Amino acid sequence: MSDPSRGVISIVGAAESDLGRVADGLTSLDLAGQAALRAADDAGIGIHEVDGIFCATSHYAMSGLELAEYLGIRPRYSDSNNLGGASFVSHLLHAIAAIRAGLCTTALIAYGSTQLSDGGKLVTASAPNLYESAYRPRYPVSMYALAAARHMHEFGTTREQLASVAVAAREWARLTPGAFSTEPLTIVDVLASRMVSDPLTVADCCLVTDGGGAIIVTTTERARDLRQPLIPVLGVGEAHWHRSISQMPSLTTTAALDSGVRAFAMAGLDVADVDVVELYDAFTINVPLFLEDLGFCAKGEGGAFVSEGRIAPGGTLPVNTNGGGLSYAHPGMYGIFLLVEAVRQLRGGTGARQVAGAEVALVQANGAVLSAQATALLGSAGTL
Repeated sequence: MSDPSRGVISIVGAAESDLGRVADGLTSLDLAGQAALRAADDAGIGIHEVDGIFCATSHYAMSGLELAEYLGIRPRYSDSNNLGGASFVSHLLHAIAAIRAGLCTTALIAYGSTQLSDGGKLVTASAPNLYESAYRPRYPVSMYALAAARHMHEFGTTREQLASVAVAAREWARLTPGAFSTEPLTIVDVLASRMVSDPLTVADCCLVTDGGGAIIVTTTERARDLRQPLIPVLGVGEAHWHRSISQMPSLTTTAALDSGVRAFAMAGLDVADVDVVELYDAFTINVPLFLEDLGFCAKGEGGAFVSEGRIAPGGTLPVNTNGGGLSYAHPGMYGIFLLVEAVRQLRGGTGARQVAGAEVALVQANGAVLSAQATALLGSAGTL
């Protein structure tokens, strides 16, 4: 028997704000609002038809109130649960529950950040872990460097294999209009770039940009009558095992192990059904870790799996088809942009980066220091 939540809601609007370095004077709220209005226009609805609002940011303590006021809407249901970059995929699961319960009918999920214009510093609402801060880590890169070093130690993963993740992302970005970084990049370039936190160099680390993104979801029944081809949400799962990296049960296994199982179970699918993958690539180590935990390869085989162009354009598994957080954009919490790119791929028409025949997209979002994980499986209308 299929899961009753499978395909109940569909994404009907998806859009981004201006990206890169935006005009002086714009705030993160401006960018979230810009993306929200563009998503409503994409869906062919008025913003006042939104009666559920989901958002998260480190810029505003009451982000739901701020965004609703900014847009001039009076939602019946609000959710500002913050799981870092995983928030917006997690919000999909919460939107399913809210819509099924009759708490709202049309939900906006949105985010905005001016991280680059604000000087490039990470904005976080969390205080540092006092037991870790004595060691003066560079938050968050040092935490991901620990995971990379441990993966290399346990499984023989090489720096060249991690560098291939950055190279693949850059090749996708070079096919994507508006990508932030499009200059050629080689494995040699990645290895030669400035060390940030051993073993990760600056080219192993995500970009710092401004930007916002938004999606709009409603019942699949209603979605059939709207402007865009409906993109049903087939399955979603979320999980978190720790907050601080010192409390992570294993540096080489993430909670995507649980969130992925839950999403695939709801969708009634497995990895063989996935045509395109959008993973939160804040650092190069993320990609092999998530591919392992989601079942695309065995634990410890992620380094070899991402090598030799397998995840690059023309490879056997298209991963981060816009260039990801490593080359496309990264305004602090990247999860919403994974959803937008997955929707674009499933609708078709993304030009040179389009994955032919894409019917099922997997989105894997990550929050904090490999802490919160949220997995979603989106499909075309034909997957219902």
